[in-house]
Amino acid sequence: MKSVASNSTDKNIVDKSRSHRNRPVSKAVRQTRDRLQNGHASNLIFDRDGLRSYIDAVIHGASIAPIFIIAVTVIGVYFTAETWLILWAPLMLLAHAINIGVARHAPKDQLNAESVRKWRRIFLCIQVVIGCIWAMFAMQGCVACAPSIFVFYKGAVLLVALSVTAMSGFMLARSVLVTFGPVTMALALNASLSHNVLDIGLMGVFTSTLIFFHYISDRLLRSNLTIFSYQSEKDDLIAELEVAKSMSDEARRRAEEANLAKSRFLASMSHELRTPLNAILGFSEVMASEVMGPLNNPAYKEYVGDIHRSGQHLLNLINEILDLSRIEAGKYDLHEEAVSLPDVVEDCIGMVQLRARSKNISIASQVEQKLPAVWVDEKAIRQVILNLLSNAVKFTPQNGDVMIKVGWTAGGGQYVSIKDNGPGIPQEEIPIVLSAFGQGSVAIKSAEQGTGLGLPIVQALLSQHDGQFVLRSQLREGTEVIAILPATRVLEPVTPVKPSDASPRKRRSFA
Repeated sequence: MKSVASNSTDKNIVDKSRSHRNRPVSKAVRQTRDRLQNGHASNLIFDRDGLRSYIDAVIHGASIAPIFIIAVTVIGVYFTAETWLILWAPLMLLAHAINIGVARHAPKDQLNAESVRKWRRIFLCIQVVIGCIWAMFAMQGCVACAPSIFVFYKGAVLLVALSVTAMSGFMLARSVLVTFGPVTMALALNASLSHNVLDIGLMGVFTSTLIFFHYISDRLLRSNLTIFSYQSEKDDLIAELEVAKSMSDEARRRAEEANLAKSRFLASMSHELRTPLNAILGFSEVMASEVMGPLNNPAYKEYVGDIHRSGQHLLNLINEILDLSRIEAGKYDLHEEAVSLPDVVEDCIGMVQLRARSKNISIASQVEQKLPAVWVDEKAIRQVILNLLSNAVKFTPQNGDVMIKVGWTAGGGQYVSIKDNGPGIPQEEIPIVLSAFGQGSVAIKSAEQGTGLGLPIVQALLSQHDGQFVLRSQLREGTEVIAILPATRVLEPVTPVKPSDASPRKRRSFA
């Protein structure tokens, strides 16, 4: 049941992060990029954010328009003494008040595709009303003042109003054209009726300025929508990272639990399996030596030998698994001391010599003279050389040769090279052979199959000594393995210090 629950949990996590989330997000971002590149700003999925920004701008700039309208009215009445400005100002203030009131009542947090279009139309209609009131201002004239001064005053007011509207309302698409389109028509009508050069010039300047500000506001709108798309993509990426982090944390937690379960299993196996195996090995050895009496049936004696060899093989397998587990867990402690590498090689040759003679294999050694000792764990280095030498004898055919070399490396370290003339290993199988429990085709076909842990243990032990392991092999040409210890492991011989005759020791006398 726990397994089923765990699997369902995994499936839920993957579903939430992949099928329920990644595909819609990727599709939305892709559609956004396409629409931005095609220029259809009105159809963007970020129109809602743009409308929200416009509403915020209207609310936050609520005091700007009344101040500007009152200043225009006061200055106009002071210099022109025109009473129509007193009637025009309340209309404009009322239109801006309606715009602000609508903005305050707009549901910014509950906008959807339909409501966005509706509220945009409402705001554009209000801008049309404001534009008509500005058109009334543009149609007015001044009888009591000089025409050039009034045209300058009217043009300055309209240009300032155009710039303020363009900068504050650019998040509402086409708001500049909608607001000051009536003003342009009013100026054109006024110029056509008066045939005054000043009115014609004002109409030309205002129209070109309107086109320019429309272009600027449109570019600002597109830039802000692009920023919205980048922010959305950034938020999606952050969410993806959070999902990936949660999945990674979950995977790490489960890996730690699995590693703890493995450690418990290996500890249990070390006690529960090695104890009966030692009894099996002991009793089978007693039976094979016929201590308690002869075995009358020769088949029984052969079976006892098989039991002993099988138990020994299983015990070696358990020991190798435990060694590799300790090394991977970082709990393999090195007991370092000064060790002579040629002496260890000679001892290992003696251990496999009997097996080599049974296959008529000759083992030759070539050792450089005066090699200093190395600072290593003798048991670990002995296990490394013995594993490599045993593999060479195991896979070398009858009447074969094994060559062992011990010497200096180019970097000042020491190496042990073991080369045989066995069947070799195909190049594509070398990574398999170097992996845990990996065996090549030659090992699988061989009658003396191993566990596949020898070379991984060798690599791990050499890595503990900051060393290297090299395997070179060619099919039907043999294999060469090299264990390399770095120069930092080599102990330099220390020259003994001779006491000088000119400076005899001073003895300290005690009263």
